[in-house]
Amino acid sequence: MNRLKASMVLDKDFKIATIDNRIYGSFIEHLGRAVYEGIYEPGHPTANESGFRRDVLKLIRELNVPIVRYPGGNFVSGYNWEDGVGPRESRPRRLDLAWRTIETNQVGTNEFMDWARLAGTEVMMAVNLGTRGIDDARNLIEYCNIEGGSYFSDLRKSHGCKAPHKIKTWCLGNEMDGPWQIGHKTAGEYGRLAAETAKAMRQVDPGIELVACGSSNPYMSTFPDWEATVLEHTYEAIDYISLHQYYSNSANDPASYLASSVSMDQFIKTVISTCDFVKAKKRSHKNIYLSFDEWNVWYHSHAADSKLDPWSIAPPQLEDVYTFEDALVVGSLLITLLKHADRVKMACLAQLVNVIAPIMTEVNGRAWRQTIFYPFLHASKFGRGYALNPVISSPVYDCKAFTDVPYLDSTGVYNEETEELTIFAVNRHLSEGLELEVDVRSFEGYRLVEHIVLEHDDLKAVNKAGEESVAPHKDGNAVVNGGMLSARLARTSWNVIRLAR
Repeated sequence: MNRLKASMVLDKDFKIATIDNRIYGSFIEHLGRAVYEGIYEPGHPTANESGFRRDVLKLIRELNVPIVRYPGGNFVSGYNWEDGVGPRESRPRRLDLAWRTIETNQVGTNEFMDWARLAGTEVMMAVNLGTRGIDDARNLIEYCNIEGGSYFSDLRKSHGCKAPHKIKTWCLGNEMDGPWQIGHKTAGEYGRLAAETAKAMRQVDPGIELVACGSSNPYMSTFPDWEATVLEHTYEAIDYISLHQYYSNSANDPASYLASSVSMDQFIKTVISTCDFVKAKKRSHKNIYLSFDEWNVWYHSHAADSKLDPWSIAPPQLEDVYTFEDALVVGSLLITLLKHADRVKMACLAQLVNVIAPIMTEVNGRAWRQTIFYPFLHASKFGRGYALNPVISSPVYDCKAFTDVPYLDSTGVYNEETEELTIFAVNRHLSEGLELEVDVRSFEGYRLVEHIVLEHDDLKAVNKAGEESVAPHKDGNAVVNGGMLSARLARTSWNVIRLAR
């Protein structure tokens, strides 16, 4: 029987770019149980004196998330940040029009910054350019980043935060191209507002980074004209443009679903091309980088969400229970982000806890790892250093969504500091293993450290609280001999092969 074979060459001189660690970012929105009953549950047995769950913090620190986007998301386009600061007993309850819930404002800017410090992460703060604008943004950054001696910085001090938060990265609104967005704008309207908001914010703090809203997904009728128009207004005022995309297997077509990263790759390339077109048109010497600050699998919870009653507090919204095949897709999406490390400098798995998340919680109970937790963990832990440009030869397949999809989806990361090489690989084949040979002769004297495998007989297998049926093992079969690595990748599997000098 002829076995499927694939090959790859990894050379330490074939460098794409240094990976910005913020590519392993995530997202917490005031949505569902992400905040309340997620990161914050004062009555929980593990809660600290501020009400934050220590068991959830432990899992987040395990993922080593370097940046978290906050407070939205659609939520931010109707959010008054002043509602979430000052004495808790004085904070108003508001209707959140984005998700049709009640926001209690028991967690706001200062509490979230305290949580971020406990989680060991930075914050990517979003400003409201839906119902508000320049004035709101300049006041919020003054509140957060100025030492003192002004109205809003002194107001922060009066709220018990003597030191400024010094937030570096700011989003200029959220998904303003979407008709569902409160305060939805045309590209021209948004571009002008974003440019003027950026100018005012930089006058308060010149050291910040700014992210402009790109398209909410590549299927928007305005894509990529939206990016071109927005960048015409904002090119010299911003540093990043955002990309958002979610993936689903609602058609129950595993072959197409496992090729989802092909769509992500096309999306990224189109946005890069649009950025560089505007750069050439403006005769600029500056590159605009990409912030893929919403990406994940999202479709399992749609039916349940349609049955929720409006105006409840922290309902179980967007609580996808992820399958094994979802984990494989997340692995491939991470590989794609790494292959574009020269331009994708930030990315946010959306979201972090309970809401389309790798971490789930029970009220007054356990926190546990979903299937997608593991590829994200492995990439965040071992994908630090240089992204390498792999030369791959793989058999391909056609499916309903794409043609010529490689069965092997793979890349390599070289960490010069630790002298480690990590290979991430997904075998997309639904029924056959894949014989992989990797030329690593440029890594002379390197030995195999471990071969981690995430596999399961059932693509629809899920994890539950206290029952983790989808979990990685370290019994992979990779061997290194004479500068050549060989491994048999199990059908539909996620693989992490680590080498060190």
